[in-house]
Amino acid sequence: MGKEIERKFLVSTIPPDIIDQFQALLVHQGYISSDPAEQQVRVRSKGVDFFLTVKGKGQLERDEVEIKLSAEQFDALWPLTEGRRIEKKRYEIPYQEHTIELDLFEGALSGLVVAEVEFASVEESQTLLLPDWFGKEVTEDARYTNSQMASSQKIPEQQ
Repeated sequence: MGKEIERKFLVSTIPPDIIDQFQALLVHQGYISSDPAEQQVRVRSKGVDFFLTVKGKGQLERDEVEIKLSAEQFDALWPLTEGRRIEKKRYEIPYQEHTIELDLFEGALSGLVVAEVEFASVEESQTLLLPDWFGKEVTEDARYTNSQMASSQKIPEQQ
């Protein structure tokens, strides 16, 4: 079983060169199971690729298994996510030896912009110098998990 180690940040101002320089992928993501106290099961279309992902409990570090699906398998599972879906445009931006995943949410979550960075270890996650356009860190704020936002269909209010 793999591990996901990821930090998440709000973004209020997107550097203009990102939108011009990088191609966005359209992501449709739906949750079959989205209880934050349990494992989460989601299906995702990302461009022309399709995935089933199971994520364990946790925020910064958690277990993760991802399996590639065919379009037919995705289409069979998608109806099970009714009422627990998000869509977003994702920009994958090289940054040092990492990739920043910049997500511009659409639909009910339109206006929310989040940047995520994955790491090989928890230690590495604490040493990366972050871009100055990253805003408040929300890694440990469960309201900003995609599964929570897919269920609530609301942008969390800032505290």
